[in-house]
Amino acid sequence: MAFFNRKSLAGLAALSLGSLALLSTPAQAQTTFDVIGPHEYELPTDYEPFNAFVQYSYVQDNDKARDGDGNKVDGSGTQQIVGLTKYVRFWTPSFNRRIGLAYEVIVPEIGVRDSANRSFAGGLGDPITGFAIWYNPTQGSTLGFQSFVQIPVGSSEVSDQTWKNLSSILWHMPFGSKLSWTGDAGVVYQSTHTTTGLQPGMAFHTNNRFGYRALQWLEPFVGVDYQSVKANDGVPKAYTFDGGAGLMFHMFDNQSLTFRYSTSFEGENYSQNNSFNVKYAYVW
Repeated sequence: MAFFNRKSLAGLAALSLGSLALLSTPAQAQTTFDVIGPHEYELPTDYEPFNAFVQYSYVQDNDKARDGDGNKVDGSGTQQIVGLTKYVRFWTPSFNRRIGLAYEVIVPEIGVRDSANRSFAGGLGDPITGFAIWYNPTQGSTLGFQSFVQIPVGSSEVSDQTWKNLSSILWHMPFGSKLSWTGDAGVVYQSTHTTTGLQPGMAFHTNNRFGYRALQWLEPFVGVDYQSVKANDGVPKAYTFDGGAGLMFHMFDNQSLTFRYSTSFEGENYSQNNSFNVKYAYVW
């Protein structure tokens, strides 16, 4: 694959953010940035401005959870259906063509189905917006920083009613022509919950995707995610260590489609991850 060719950017597509927002309850939601795929941060410099559209979707079954001792227990039994619709604008500043910049807007669409009570809640979630900056330390590699704000103006049924700042470093490293590693590591700060008056603890997360380009159009990969949340305001500490596998289809020069299943290996005070994830990217 030719690096940093605009027509090949769908596989690289866009910076990524987002998962269902962290909750202020002991049973936390999915890991921040859990939605990323292989090549998520394989990003160019010295290029003409371009755009990207990315649609992330996942279905999470909350049949099981991890208690404070790390044991599996019955979960809420609900099912979350989440979409994240993202637009990104990429450009290189004229004063330094070796730097890449991006600004993005993400709109979550969230539905929660409770089969036991025959109820459903859904609506637009809290929008997310922010920027990223990066450079290429070596040919094909990326090192950068991203920072986003999540604004609590979503539908009352699905908004968690806290302001958030999500900041992280990001990287991409190729190993020869077939192997690659893309990932991030960062923190999430949340304001006081407007209804409960509680302030969720600071969260740390890291997300990693290891891909193998078996064919020009097919790339199997494995994913490893970790998140920990500090105890605060009487809410106990929580953590989860997740992993899974998937396939990325490089369908056209400017489009890709990615499928992944993820589960939790261990954790405390967290919903057991049992999710099927899909990502579609289009670059123009």
